[in-house]
Amino acid sequence: MGQVVATAEKTLKASPERVLDALGDYTGVRSRMLTEHFSEYEVREGGRGEGTVVHWKLAATSKRVRDCLVDVSTRGTDRLVENDTNSSMVTTWTVSPATEGARVEVMTTWDGAGGIGGFFERLFAPKGLQRIYDAQLAKLDSELAT
Repeated sequence: MGQVVATAEKTLKASPERVLDALGDYTGVRSRMLTEHFSEYEVREGGRGEGTVVHWKLAATSKRVRDCLVDVSTRGTDRLVENDTNSSMVTTWTVSPATEGARVEVMTTWDGAGGIGGFFERLFAPKGLQRIYDAQLAKLDSELAT
């Protein structure tokens, strides 16, 4: 068993503060960033940043669906951390200043399976999740452009 890591990043034409505020808006912006891979999205507590609890199902593939119950916390003034209480999955959204606005990096880690299944998970899952995050970041970019 080994740790699996998936990352994506994009530079947006908005201030880091505006981007981080949008990422922490689970009742608005975040719900509009969802792709077809997400279902049963529901904010259960809070709704903005620290202390928010949100549920969703993530279908990375038709056979691999994760039931996520996410507890949101902040780290400093530049990070939003989503801890899935149903698994070892942790997603960190980091926002930093960039020449044209803000650079957003999303990184998800989890404890992968062992054996041959784990080998294929470490090989294919990060690229699949990166495509999902790339689509979400594109939606965030469009959201902030309006």
